[in-house]
Amino acid sequence: MNLTLVHTSLVHVPVFDALRDADHPGLELRHVVREELLVRAGVEGPEAVTDEVRTLLAAAVADGADAVLCTCSTLGAVAEGLAADAGVLVLRVDRPMAARAVAEGEQIAVVATVRSTFGPTLDLVEEEAARAGRAVDVRTVFVEGAWDRFLAGDRDGYLALVAEAVDGITDADVVVLAQASLTDAAERARTTLPVLSSPRLGLDAAASECASGKTA
Repeated sequence: MNLTLVHTSLVHVPVFDALRDADHPGLELRHVVREELLVRAGVEGPEAVTDEVRTLLAAAVADGADAVLCTCSTLGAVAEGLAADAGVLVLRVDRPMAARAVAEGEQIAVVATVRSTFGPTLDLVEEEAARAGRAVDVRTVFVEGAWDRFLAGDRDGYLALVAEAVDGITDADVVVLAQASLTDAAERARTTLPVLSSPRLGLDAAASECASGKTA
């Protein structure tokens, strides 16, 4: 099975390749990177890039994709909602993380460095909570100034700010890192709270779906 990954940053490509090599050797990954989609979604909202995402999914299918994994939390709901049009299974990388968060506890802190990520992520957590029949209280933590460091290529500075924000969270049962780019901050944080990120959980779920031969 061929799994196509849709990214909005080049930094995700080696991350998912490394996870594939470690956990799912033999799974064929193809990467599509469209950084401009996140930029526009941040200004106009995720729905503004629906047509572009639809075209992107169609191109992935034409190129042989058996399934698509969207690694951008901001665009995840848009991509997932276009699965029927695409004709293949379309997954969002953060859904398994949201399900795990709901299972961890009622007080959930969602950390992000891009404000447009909050809406889709909070909707997803609430959706998974309803599916599990659990009540949750979700709060957001925006890491001011971190995204500017990311765009400037200062990865260490970016992760340091995120880790500091995570360590400052005390009134939660679990912390959710809402963007794939935040993953490595979990290792830098010293909190005793569970800190969840999406790449490994999302790729595991996608690999499982591919192995089962599911389609849209």
